[in-house]
Amino acid sequence: MSDNRFASVWDALEDTPQEAASMKARAELMRGLQAWIKREGLTQSAAAGLLGVTQPRVSDLMRGRISLFSTDALIDMAATAGLSPQVTLKQRRPAGGRKIGADHALSA
Repeated sequence: MSDNRFASVWDALEDTPQEAASMKARAELMRGLQAWIKREGLTQSAAAGLLGVTQPRVSDLMRGRISLFSTDALIDMAATAGLSPQVTLKQRRPAGGRKIGADHALSA
């Protein structure tokens, strides 16, 4: 058994930090859209109409089929829903524990 500890499941599953970061962002966008659909009490058909996608596409979203969605597609859907997706950048320590650059939290 390995004693490796990971900050998230994506860090454990993905091959590179870049892939893990992309999956984390997509997962967060999907959770936000799922919550919006539930909060608004929308059926999948109604959500599809408002988002400009098909009902099967909303079904894939609600079932968490993350591999079927790009970050761009999820941001477009969120913006169409009237949500305001935001990106936050945080400095992380690379392997070996040495910092690269200064510590900054940025919002875009």
